[in-house]
Amino acid sequence: MDAHSLDRVQSLIRLWRSLHGLSVPQDSRMTAQQRRRLKNMLRAADGRLHNADYREIAEAIFGVERVASDPWKTSALRDAVLDLVKDGFAMIDGGYRKLLRHRRRS
Repeated sequence: MDAHSLDRVQSLIRLWRSLHGLSVPQDSRMTAQQRRRLKNMLRAADGRLHNADYREIAEAIFGVERVASDPWKTSALRDAVLDLVKDGFAMIDGGYRKLLRHRRRS
């Protein structure tokens, strides 16, 4: 037994239930907000990989009207997109492994 044994058991239970057509309990490793941010991080990184500029990424994630409502260079959405792209690439570079574990207090 190690520090991640409980996580492994919970994952196996979820897999077993899914394979047997039973309801799968909600995954408690991430909140709905964290899942939404993860999705946006990957969308932003994918946009950059396909040569989209930051404003185009912001429009795809937040909507054209919302992006146009503030000057782009000083917009909080610009900062948010820069962070999403940076964090998205960090996930691609191996940060996704952290998603497999529950955060526990030491």
